[in-house]
Amino acid sequence: MPAPTINPDFAPVLEPLGSGAGDFFLAASLYHAHKISFGSAVALAGLGYEEFHYRLKEHFGHGLAIDDETVREDLRLVDELAEQCP
Repeated sequence: MPAPTINPDFAPVLEPLGSGAGDFFLAASLYHAHKISFGSAVALAGLGYEEFHYRLKEHFGHGLAIDDETVREDLRLVDELAEQCP
């Protein structure tokens, strides 16, 4: 499968944002679209967890994107665990 190409018209927009901006914004977009996990986005962006989280907040106003269904699953698990406690 050939590697996808990025529209060269993005270059002047991304250039002022520093090296790796294209990787960051593509990874962040996929993360915010719930297509990849936070960990996968960090790896694809080539950043550490803290740096990726900081840049998400810097450019999008928030860091972690919490999916409602994930929260419901976690709450169900907490309820199940609480029922098992004496």
